[in-house]
Amino acid sequence: MTQTFLIALLFSLFLSTAYAQSPAAQSPTAQSTTCKSQAAEKKLAGAALTSFLKKCQADATASCNSAAADKKLAGAAKASFTKKCVSDAVGT
Repeated sequence: MTQTFLIALLFSLFLSTAYAQSPAAQSPTAQSTTCKSQAAEKKLAGAALTSFLKKCQADATASCNSAAADKKLAGAAKASFTKKCVSDAVGT
């Protein structure tokens, strides 16, 4: 009985660890669409497009900075992570 309990406990720990490390759970920018594709769906142009993209990029930057802080990144690692994260979110 004790051995069965330990196996069940280890299995549940394995599942919880695997779920916590899934890319979708970690990425703040794991959106179904990017800022540019959202703008295209909304058929934005001109000043409306510029304004939307500026706000979307600012939101992505804040989200990515928060994710970098959660991962305890600093220096070049933080800069690289944030740059890629924002680029992925904006769609550039």
